[in-house]
Amino acid sequence: MADEPGAAIGPLDIRRVMAALPHRFPMLLVDRVETIQPGERIVAWKAVSVNEPFFAGHFPARPIMPGVLIIEALAQAAGVLAVESFGLAGSGKLVYFMAIDGAKFRTPVEPGVLLRLEAEFVQKRASASKFAGRAFVGDKLAAEASFTAMIADPPA
Repeated sequence: MADEPGAAIGPLDIRRVMAALPHRFPMLLVDRVETIQPGERIVAWKAVSVNEPFFAGHFPARPIMPGVLIIEALAQAAGVLAVESFGLAGSGKLVYFMAIDGAKFRTPVEPGVLLRLEAEFVQKRASASKFAGRAFVGDKLAAEASFTAMIADPPA
């Protein structure tokens, strides 16, 4: 059962994040959830380490987290928000990307930073929802996007 609307929950450690998402290393891009306002918004964190496998090739002389992975991290945070809001943690349901709109990248994300992931519902439905997401390094906006995701059973 989902938490009462408006009653904040958190922090959520990595075990609770992994109960909400099927992703695992190297694709799990949410390390911790600071807070969730069920049905409203989430604030989560990704510790960006120089040991991330993508830094070996993007770019060897100046490692920068790929923009698509920043958007993926935002989508995963929104996935945790959706799963927790709809009371689906541990159910095996998957959250699938359907659309990405207005993605903008403002500041490079380099190793050694904490990437703050903020996502909120724009339109909430049990089958498909729209979200707005923003990623920050400190107080600097690193990336933003709107996206749509659906909740579905895993493939048979």
